[in-house]
Amino acid sequence: MLRIADTRTGNLVEIPPGHRHLLRICVHLPVSDTASGTEIGAADLRAPLVGDVLARAAELHGLQAVMVLTAPDLPYERARALDRAMGALGIHPPAAVDTHDATGSRGAPADVHLFAHGTDSDAADGARIDVGGVSPGLADDVGPEDPLAVRLLLLGHAHSVPVTVTPAGLAEAGRALRHWRQQVADWAQEPSRPVPADLRRQAYAALDDNLGVPAVLDLLSGLERDPDVPSGAKFETFAHLDRVLGLDLAREVGHQHRETP
Repeated sequence: MLRIADTRTGNLVEIPPGHRHLLRICVHLPVSDTASGTEIGAADLRAPLVGDVLARAAELHGLQAVMVLTAPDLPYERARALDRAMGALGIHPPAAVDTHDATGSRGAPADVHLFAHGTDSDAADGARIDVGGVSPGLADDVGPEDPLAVRLLLLGHAHSVPVTVTPAGLAEAGRALRHWRQQVADWAQEPSRPVPADLRRQAYAALDDNLGVPAVLDLLSGLERDPDVPSGAKFETFAHLDRVLGLDLAREVGHQHRETP
């Protein structure tokens, strides 16, 4: 059962409610500041990223997920920049982008409404999730060589807490990604083994409990160092959970690779 904490009550609510097989997610961004030009930073991407991970987690349960994006007064060029930045972070494109005036409707009906930090609105239906802010706003022109390092850095924090993005933090995330991809490529050369049932249960339980992605990352870190788990099982576990993490962990499989210090 996939459950997430409603900001308004603090209670965990089942999503989607009842026995439906469609999860509707609406991501709300603040009113666009046209003075900021077309630069898109981590602060703009965190709420769409949480929506993407929520959709991916739902799909592990055999659910279909539809995400729409509500971005009031979003200029065309900034909308295109946002689309490019979401793609760079592996965020699946939303089914629709609503750029209505802020005084208009409040987005499509949804089971879950994700509100980016600084969004001053509400929704009558569904659960409300307030996503923590990001400081500083790290624009594209100072971003890392691998944008998925930003994704990993953000996923390492509970979605409701603020995150501070620093060059040192991004560098560490980049090193962690390169290391895991090398490990996955090495493990892929060993005989395949099924995902251990206890690891699958632990990972699913963490995701089902308020989208506990940091706990899943911790689980993978422990698995990497566990000498009792066969390499083939490590490969299958990392590959399976990457369906939710979206870190392209199998990128180096079949290629020559060398770890960069």
